[in-house]
Amino acid sequence: MDKQEYTITIFTENKVGILSRVVSVFTRRHINIESIVASESSIKGMFKFTIVILVDEVLVKKLIAQIDKQVDIVKSFYYTNDEIVQQEMALYKVSSKAFMGGEKMESLVRKHNARILDIEKEYIVIEKTGLKEETEALLDDLRANGGIFEFVRTGRIAIIKPMEQLNNYLKSLRSFNLNSN
Repeated sequence: MDKQEYTITIFTENKVGILSRVVSVFTRRHINIESIVASESSIKGMFKFTIVILVDEVLVKKLIAQIDKQVDIVKSFYYTNDEIVQQEMALYKVSSKAFMGGEKMESLVRKHNARILDIEKEYIVIEKTGLKEETEALLDDLRANGGIFEFVRTGRIAIIKPMEQLNNYLKSLRSFNLNSN
């Protein structure tokens, strides 16, 4: 089977060591994590990991089954890129001198729909939100025009296009618990 990019969402309780246990599932299978983000979810008290990997579908299904067996994991799901709305954010620290030579750098910032966050004597901090390819395109343009000191990018954050599967899963558990009493 062909490898493709999958976004895995994992819903957990907020427990010490849970991230380490989740990552170890990938490590044991020698799967590289392309990006990982942890945050609160829309459900109070529940946290969400968003992990991007490049594998085939058979392997991602095995991973989900293995992750779901972990203690403190409520449920995990996987999605293809057409099933999500995604973004990343990048920050660039650029030499102030690069902006002194005319409007070229300012034009780059506008061209990439970026914004200036901070202006200091030695440097300017630029922010760009978009797909990974978009943040990399700005990085390439800034490098080509000299004076980039620092670059950092978040991992992927994603909202799932289908209505949130976790809510449906939790409802099914509640009805199962009600019917089993």
